Amino acid sequence: MEDSYVLQLSDRKFTDVYLCYCGYAKCEPGHSFGPSVRPNFLIHYILEGKGMYRIGKKEYHLTEGCGFLIEPQVQTFYQADDREPWTYIWIGFDGNNAGNYLSDIGLTHQHPVFACAYKDELRRIVLDMLKNNISTTTHRFLLQGLLYEFFSILTRDIHVNPSVPENGENPYILQAVEFIQNNYSFPIHVTDIANYVCINRSYLYTLFKTNLGISPQDYLANYRITQATELLTMTNLSIESIALSCGYTDPLIFSKVFKAKKGLTPSRYRREVLDSHKAKLLNSIDTLNGL
Repeated sequence: MEDSYVLQLSDRKFTDVYLCYCGYAKCEPGHSFGPSVRPNFLIHYILEGKGMYRIGKKEYHLTEGCGFLIEPQVQTFYQADDREPWTYIWIGFDGNNAGNYLSDIGLTHQHPVFACAYKDELRRIVLDMLKNNISTTTHRFLLQGLLYEFFSILTRDIHVNPSVPENGENPYILQAVEFIQNNYSFPIHVTDIANYVCINRSYLYTLFKTNLGISPQDYLANYRITQATELLTMTNLSIESIALSCGYTDPLIFSKVFKAKKGLTPSRYRREVLDSHKAKLLNSIDTLNGL
């Protein structure tokens, strides 16, 4: 669990780069997220404590003043330390030039973790973002300016971890994951994945369990449900449309799988998440001022 404040944005005024969401969280010991994939870029920055960030088989153990990049459609996992759990801020963003801007800063797939000394300034920027939760043209421009300011702070003082993760992933796994990412919106099955990488289904299962600790069927379902949660909270699409967008031709089957993974039906998940965000935003300004 985590004590968090989150701002989510659904309207897109800018295309070059734009803020999708941001947040501040104080995590409980051992709190984790993933393994999962995200549809956009995220940067997490640690204010206090420590934790672990994993991409594939590479683990980074990070402390106060460090941060990590999550890229779109890349499976990651991160977890707070059991004794000194981290408190962090994060920004989620996307856009036509988002990847280029990150490269300018020095953050890439080969160098996803960093250190930055300007903790108070980065914290202040995200808290200012959270306080500007009114959907007006004025506030959209203000949030856009804060996003650029966040990037400018990183360019002023960033030390990128020079270590490059070892590329030891099995090529069949890489091809299978790529196939899932490109085709999850269609009604594909594990047999289709196995046929694409030209191995039998049993061997594909063994590879996934050995390398990822999960079956290909569960990986596909998790990927689809992760995309569905984003659509439920970031769009006004109907449940039926979201089901189709995530490869489920039958909304009832989609709802059954979603509830098995998340513990709630899609409609209830949407309602509870949005109600929770609304309540937090309405009551958080005074609290954030005291952080």
